[in-house]
Amino acid sequence: MKLTFLGTSAGKPTTERNVSALGLEFDQDNKWYLFDCGEATQHQIMRSSLRVGRLNTIFITHLHGDHYYGLLGLLSSKKLDKAFNPLTIYGPKGIRKFIECAFADLSFEHLKYHLKIIEYEAGERLVFDRFTLKILPLVHSVESVAFYIKENDTSNRLNEEKLRAEGLEPSPLYGELKKGRSIVFEGKKLEPEAFMLEPVPGRSLIIAGDNSQPSVLGNYLNDLDLLVHECTYTQEAYDHLPEKVLHTTAKDLGEAAEKRHVKNLIATHINPRYSTHSRLDVKEVYDEIKAGYKGRLFIANDFDVYTLGRDKVVEKL
Repeated sequence: MKLTFLGTSAGKPTTERNVSALGLEFDQDNKWYLFDCGEATQHQIMRSSLRVGRLNTIFITHLHGDHYYGLLGLLSSKKLDKAFNPLTIYGPKGIRKFIECAFADLSFEHLKYHLKIIEYEAGERLVFDRFTLKILPLVHSVESVAFYIKENDTSNRLNEEKLRAEGLEPSPLYGELKKGRSIVFEGKKLEPEAFMLEPVPGRSLIIAGDNSQPSVLGNYLNDLDLLVHECTYTQEAYDHLPEKVLHTTAKDLGEAAEKRHVKNLIATHINPRYSTHSRLDVKEVYDEIKAGYKGRLFIANDFDVYTLGRDKVVEKL
């Protein structure tokens, strides 16, 4: 499983970070999924290894501009790129009106590809070919959600070592066993149940939108393989805000992840105040999270690529 961060800034772009967008790919799959689509996401895609022609589905966490203003340009460029494969957008109530108003004088037919827009409700469970997705409500100034993704368990794996011990090398007979059919090899009947390995549990991750209370994710955090969550402020910076906003602090994020034994944590949605051009270093965010969290921690930058392996360990490429 591979994650490509296309935008990691909070609220507005900087010279170092664009606004929110994240690409997700599954192993040995020819399509990918986009989570949020802030302004200029199509520019970020062009600078990455991802291709619009393989984009299958877009998920929008909430209707703040830094998370969805890049949709219209991407939809139009998809046509110009002659990427006519169907595209589905899942978003909160209002996403359909936004897109339809932008194309007010045109129909979706001018795009020359099938565009499907689905407005979800918090609590819904969606089923895809490689995973299931649960929509979880968050705490923010507008309706915002997290997407809990559970990869399907890997089954139909043969114990090839055991088959070779029977003298049977890889052949079409392996395929028969995988289909649950008995075979006869050198006069001996072999039952599929005797040569199947236990299913490998699928990986789990949460990709969260803007949220002021990471603990609201509750039991979905328990032993989670990967949490991708906003981290807009350090606690000190938040405490000195003249007007409080509904975003997460590094302290709260680290403590919530540690309490629920989250295995890997990637913090994103970084406040523009933390940059190489500022006296404030993003290491402050890292250190504050790490003070309360013992798992593997990363602070995402634009174009960072991470893998979540079958061993449930995140590695930065």
